[in-house]
Amino acid sequence: MAKKKPKEPASQEPTINTKNMRSFYIWDGDVLVLNVLGTPSAKQDAIGKPKGNQLKISVTAAPVAGRATDHMVRFLAKEFGVAVADIEVVFGRMNVNKQLRITAPKQLPRVIERQEQ
Repeated sequence: MAKKKPKEPASQEPTINTKNMRSFYIWDGDVLVLNVLGTPSAKQDAIGKPKGNQLKISVTAAPVAGRATDHMVRFLAKEFGVAVADIEVVFGRMNVNKQLRITAPKQLPRVIERQEQ
């Protein structure tokens, strides 16, 4: 008998319809909603370039039981100057396609700064 994939916990926040997003991110008040295309098992942790309506983010962690996503959240917390608890994985914890909500980022990576101008 095949094992069923565990369902991801339902988020308290509504998801943003990514089909209507022109960019890989959108602001929802002081919350940055970020669509991510993750790359696990990379040589280094890095924020890459946008690909369509997703931002490529590579992490060194292996994709085992959501560990790569957990590692990505810790990496991004440092990059955005927030606590780990300020980043919510809306969907995609066990997938390369993710949506994150980052509450009140204190700093923005260059790729987002360029888009803001």
